[in-house]
Amino acid sequence: MKRISTEPRPHWESKVEEVGLAFHHTPEGLYWDEGAHYEFTSGEVDLVERATNELHEMCMAAAQHVIDHDRFDDLAIPPEAVPLIKLTWEEEPPAIYGRFDLAYDGKSPPKLLEYNADTPTSLLESSVVQWFWLQDVHPEADQFNSIHERLVAKWKELWDYLLAFPLYFACTRGSIEDRVTVAYMQDTAEQAGILTSFITVEDIGWDHAKREFVDLDGRTITNLFKLYPWEWLLGETFGRYLIESHGQMQWIEPIWKLLLSNKGLLPILWELYPGHPNLLETYLGEPRDMTSYVRKPIYSREGGNIRICSEGCTLQETDGDYGAEGFIYQELAPLPCFGDNYPILGSWVIDQESAGIGIRETRTLITDNASRFVPHLFVHT
Repeated sequence: MKRISTEPRPHWESKVEEVGLAFHHTPEGLYWDEGAHYEFTSGEVDLVERATNELHEMCMAAAQHVIDHDRFDDLAIPPEAVPLIKLTWEEEPPAIYGRFDLAYDGKSPPKLLEYNADTPTSLLESSVVQWFWLQDVHPEADQFNSIHERLVAKWKELWDYLLAFPLYFACTRGSIEDRVTVAYMQDTAEQAGILTSFITVEDIGWDHAKREFVDLDGRTITNLFKLYPWEWLLGETFGRYLIESHGQMQWIEPIWKLLLSNKGLLPILWELYPGHPNLLETYLGEPRDMTSYVRKPIYSREGGNIRICSEGCTLQETDGDYGAEGFIYQELAPLPCFGDNYPILGSWVIDQESAGIGIRETRTLITDNASRFVPHLFVHT
């Protein structure tokens, strides 16, 4: 695993805009960064792929353990959501994707930091944008990336499972990043031949007479892909209607993803698989005898309310709106450092299988909204 400086393509901004990436800069600075790339060997890629598949299987087993042993409180899941989680877990409604965040230096086994299995972003960058960069800059090389093909294939498979058309795609009005991700997912569904429609989360209504969710024209919404966390949905004023609408409406991702996209699952994974080479020692509520650890809220997003401690000293801490739901304490991972850059591998799972990686890097130990996306390639060895 190497980090190699690269000359950006002439007019690179227009090139990434042409394939859908509208936010190549953020208020904090550069987001899409092709001034460098990461190079892997085929053996390193194989290792990440195997680790991703094994971690996903372990997470599914841990979710089953939560259900079997009624440990929903450990994940701060509200009691009213539990019956629907159990029901959808057994029914196995459509589930498309997820992203593991891994610490990996090319030497030690990849270590799981967390699993966003409900609302992962940086999808377009991982799938399409870095692939076109590769074709322009290193067409002789390869890339760990079958994300696009797998997404289209999964949507084709789901044709007969959808309750009716169109399939709605939704996110909030305020986030450009979310809108780009949803637009890309909508495009992959359309490439699979599915009729789609976009709606903002704010414009989804509840028809009290018909007892169903509707769009602005009063049309029934029977299938909805939402880039909006389940824990937020449950906290909305219409959250109580989510259970009532079951059977009339199909949500993608399904509500059982609350079990996976939840840092409360990390201590359970350590409990079930202590010492596993791809896991970090993790506990709920206290660090126990760990002296170097990261305190994370169970529902934290974008690096909010994270505290990093080493030998009794706080190395870094972020603010935010999380923490009332409780904290987990995770062993401080040995993040690789290239100069002053700390990369995190986003390892994608499409239809329950490893499908490729995207890399975000920062100049601090906490990956947040100021992180940069850096492309990658691998060479056959």
